[in-house]
Amino acid sequence: MTTNFNLLRSRVEMERKRLTEELEQLKMSARPASERREGSPFGKREEEATESFELEKRLALEKRIRDQLADVEHTLDKFEQGTYGLCDDCGQPIDPDRLEALPHANLCLSCKAKNAKGKSSPG
Repeated sequence: MTTNFNLLRSRVEMERKRLTEELEQLKMSARPASERREGSPFGKREEEATESFELEKRLALEKRIRDQLADVEHTLDKFEQGTYGLCDDCGQPIDPDRLEALPHANLCLSCKAKNAKGKSSPG
């Protein structure tokens, strides 16, 4: 299989655009602290707990999107440096089928498996 790096780069750039837009929408949808719900029968504590939960959920989602965006930016940097398609850990070529499925993959399957195994084992 011949890997078309231009097509893969285009897909990565589209993913960057999608993530950037998603992050902007998330920021715009955040309610200002001055805007509070009125009339809760359980009083201010329930309202504050709900607002706190919503804030934590939004911050977690923002972090996930920022992490994904960082991965995409790293991949685009690799295109610029001419190292796209090479594993960040071992430097060997990443399987073209893996790149086709996940254009912003930065590890070969063997290094990905080693990293996953290392994270799940203690110390």
